[in-house]
Amino acid sequence: MSRTARRRKSATLLLGVAAWAVGLLFVAPAAWMVLTSLHAETDAATNPPSLFAPLTLDGYAEFFGASSGASPIPPLLNSAMASIISTLLVLALSIPAAYALSIRPVKKWSDVMFFFLSTKMLPVVAGLLPIYLIAKSTGLLDSVLLLVILYTSMNLPIAVWMMRSFLSEVPVEILEAAAIDGAGLLTIFRRIVIPVSGPGIAATALICFIFSWNELLFANVLTSTAAYTSPVFLTSFVTSQGLFLAKVCAAALAVSLPVLVAGFAAQDKLVQGLSLGAVK
Repeated sequence: MSRTARRRKSATLLLGVAAWAVGLLFVAPAAWMVLTSLHAETDAATNPPSLFAPLTLDGYAEFFGASSGASPIPPLLNSAMASIISTLLVLALSIPAAYALSIRPVKKWSDVMFFFLSTKMLPVVAGLLPIYLIAKSTGLLDSVLLLVILYTSMNLPIAVWMMRSFLSEVPVEILEAAAIDGAGLLTIFRRIVIPVSGPGIAATALICFIFSWNELLFANVLTSTAAYTSPVFLTSFVTSQGLFLAKVCAAALAVSLPVLVAGFAAQDKLVQGLSLGAVK
């Protein structure tokens, strides 16, 4: 084996070790949360933490209301409805907008894109009071419909930016050939644009779903009993008296499961979509 080959092999080995180290660094907090959720509160609160303490499912029992009687099903359903419906609305609005800004660009499309981006520059808390007053005057406080409207408006700029990047990769020649063959705009959308940009649509949908599922500020302020979401329910385990670390870890893991399942299910599409928008 030549010296150059040995150097390349050593470099590959070092890169592999570094990749594993970075991967373990990212996985370690999640693994620690899982381990803590399986400990009793007294063991989870020890300093330094007890790694080999007896395992128990008491934290998960508390999440499902073993002692409090509070069921996590309503907030999980509220989060699911608000996240799924808002994601579908975002896709329905962002795909035509991205089409107009990429495949059939309008005049000064860059100014339009900057306008979309500028809507994310305002701190969320700065618009909280006007939104609260508008929701109160329209009777939308403590309703899933209000969360759907807010999540749609929050995720729409990001979705337009992402979908424009994905739709820019659609070959214009295919669209022109379809138009020459007599295909209308809806047919082009249904048979060409959406299938070709399917991975990008899946990536955009997953990111919007995660952002909606994890949102806490609006849900905490604008909902109370009927429409409170799973992140708000999760904060109820943090109390000023008693131990709560194991319960919080168990609840956090349970609340994160829908997002993890969606991420694993769309893993291939997500990688293809992000690659589609990044590689020219």
